[in-house]
Amino acid sequence: MELKCKIQTYDWGRHGINSTVATLMKSANPDFVLDEKKPHAELWMGTHPNGPSYMKDLNITLEEYIKQNNEVLGNSVQQTFGSHLPFLLKVLSVNKALSIQAHPNKKKAKELHQQYPTIYKDANHKPELAIALTPFEALCGFRPIREIKEFLKVLPELRAVIGEDKVLKFMTTDEAGITKALKTCFHSLMTCDPGLIALQLRKLLDRLSNLDESLRQTLHASLLERLYSDYPGDVGCFGIYFFNFITMQPGEAIYLGPNEPHAYLSGDCVECMACSDNVVRAGLTPKLKDVPTLVEILTYTCEPLSAKRFQPSREDECTEVFRPPVSDFAVAKITIPLGRSSYNIIPRSTASILIIINGKGEISSSKILYRGSVVFIPANEKVGIKVLCGCHPMLMFQAFVNV
Repeated sequence: MELKCKIQTYDWGRHGINSTVATLMKSANPDFVLDEKKPHAELWMGTHPNGPSYMKDLNITLEEYIKQNNEVLGNSVQQTFGSHLPFLLKVLSVNKALSIQAHPNKKKAKELHQQYPTIYKDANHKPELAIALTPFEALCGFRPIREIKEFLKVLPELRAVIGEDKVLKFMTTDEAGITKALKTCFHSLMTCDPGLIALQLRKLLDRLSNLDESLRQTLHASLLERLYSDYPGDVGCFGIYFFNFITMQPGEAIYLGPNEPHAYLSGDCVECMACSDNVVRAGLTPKLKDVPTLVEILTYTCEPLSAKRFQPSREDECTEVFRPPVSDFAVAKITIPLGRSSYNIIPRSTASILIIINGKGEISSSKILYRGSVVFIPANEKVGIKVLCGCHPMLMFQAFVNV
């Protein structure tokens, strides 16, 4: 059952044919008019009220269809989530950084929703999984302590906005107190006077411009310059010295659990998340910043970059599955290699949504699917795909409920 899906034109999205979101939509929907002046940031696939998918042949929303046909979800989904699809599948095309943010756990989400219902509009958590389609840059989790200390040693501008007394305590605290000292430094940075932040950022940028290339690379000069050009004077620019900077290659993934600080910076990815709007922001954004909440909820778990890559498990020669430690969703990456003419998708005991990223195929119902086609598959449905274009591997992603 093919879906008609919504595009979100957020300011940070890529424009025209540079956007994977736009080219996917254009390929699957001949009537789609590609506006080169508009950013095409996100393609939403699911039942979220801010961008609901429609059943193409029935002209009703996917949400309505599920309510009328509960059995399509699968028994385990109904027992755990009622008559709702608990995930939202997306494709993102990121031209400039999204905000430094975190998503609260369920307990905190419930509290925030009760206290500030106009800001935190539901009581759900929002864990996320991002799988790169192109080289994809992000900030993800706190760096190892030794790396943060190294930056503090060589960046007087960073020490100036945190406060020398707090930096000294952080540098000299033993392992037992290091998390508290880190939280104090981060809080001091995020609550620093904006005028001082802007002044020290300008000083740092001027100094970096005169350094040799190897030192510039060590201090992430190009990244800082890029973030500053998009968000001049924003405290989030200093975040690159606290958070891991990761570049993922196509097929690599990161999982962002509750209270994990992160920011997507550039590239295209497939993303899946629990169906929620709860975002606590604190930098690289013109939107509302809730610094007290962010500082309070963050994990302050300091890990190396290698620990941030989320590994899939292989199911067969064509399918590998990313299963995060939540019941809301899992994502299968399906690659039909060159020379193979057909493939039977592994049946799932829950409802799922499938998107074609590359290739063209005919599915069991004799329907032709193109690049960008999105289909809803009921629980336990057997779906076979016949490859119609064998000039490159066929690539698909299938999100389903992880129960």
